[in-house]
Amino acid sequence: MKPGNAAVLFLGALSFLPRQQQQPTYSVKVAEVQIAAQVKDKNGRSIADLQKEDFILQDEGKPQEIEYFARQSDLALTLGLLVDTSMSQRQVLPEERRASVQFFQQVLRPEKDSAFVISFDFEAKLLEDLTSDLGRLDNSLRDVELPRSRPAPGNRGRGGGGGGTVLYDAAFLAADEILRHQSGRKAIILLSDGVDNGSIEKLESAIEAVQRADTVIYSIRYYDENAYAGGRSGRGMPPGRRGGRGPGVMRTAVDGKQILHRLSNETGGSMFEVSRKLSLTDIFSRIQEEMRSQYIIGYTPAKDDSKTGFRHITLRTRDKNLQVACRSGYYPR
Repeated sequence: MKPGNAAVLFLGALSFLPRQQQQPTYSVKVAEVQIAAQVKDKNGRSIADLQKEDFILQDEGKPQEIEYFARQSDLALTLGLLVDTSMSQRQVLPEERRASVQFFQQVLRPEKDSAFVISFDFEAKLLEDLTSDLGRLDNSLRDVELPRSRPAPGNRGRGGGGGGTVLYDAAFLAADEILRHQSGRKAIILLSDGVDNGSIEKLESAIEAVQRADTVIYSIRYYDENAYAGGRSGRGMPPGRRGGRGPGVMRTAVDGKQILHRLSNETGGSMFEVSRKLSLTDIFSRIQEEMRSQYIIGYTPAKDDSKTGFRHITLRTRDKNLQVACRSGYYPR
């Protein structure tokens, strides 16, 4: 199935959900290519006081002039929260709801920033369309819940491949259907264990859609080891499935951590993992700090008809002791 067909399925799912009236967006005209960059020192501390002259930018190895330069506070923010509601996340959803509500309250500026909420399991659901209303976002998070039933064998769920977790579809559709139409700063917060076993889209097409939408992914891996632990008797598993103590959850060999790393690294974001030493609330605080110290850099590359595919970007600072995180490149429009 072609990538565009996933969007059709997604829109079919949305037709059954109340679509809120889109709020006014606040945009800033930028150069043709826009890069969101994060700068840290060797100790991982964010550096937020650099100037345009402190950066060196290359496109396919050729030096570029920075035409647009802004810090995060100058631009409106469009934020997408993607929450994994598959059975492997059943034990962590209550904490994710609480922390997400607090994060929205701390990050979103009234009448300037906006956000939307998507849940995904065997299908992707838009729980709240773009809004600046914290009450609506709060209410949508109350609707985040586990799937009540699974598709019958061979029957596709709307917005997904049917029967699995559609992480890639959710990221693709958030970028292609919503974020690519917005201006300013754009970010996805992805709450998941990183396992996808039902998407129509591939990981590569999801990353491409996010890059084309000039969006950064901050992924948070919340892994419940009990959901995938090898069971002794397989009690509670559906017929034909083996391993796993959790009801309805199959043991998987998919490296979710590596997948989330790739989604974040190739879009210029960061990947975090909930642990005993690092709580979900702590992670949201770190993401908030990174977003506050983010730089937006824009430039117009010289036209080069010899290369129409993906173009690689290199961005660094004149201070070699600093590290720059940004997306790895872009697709010419």
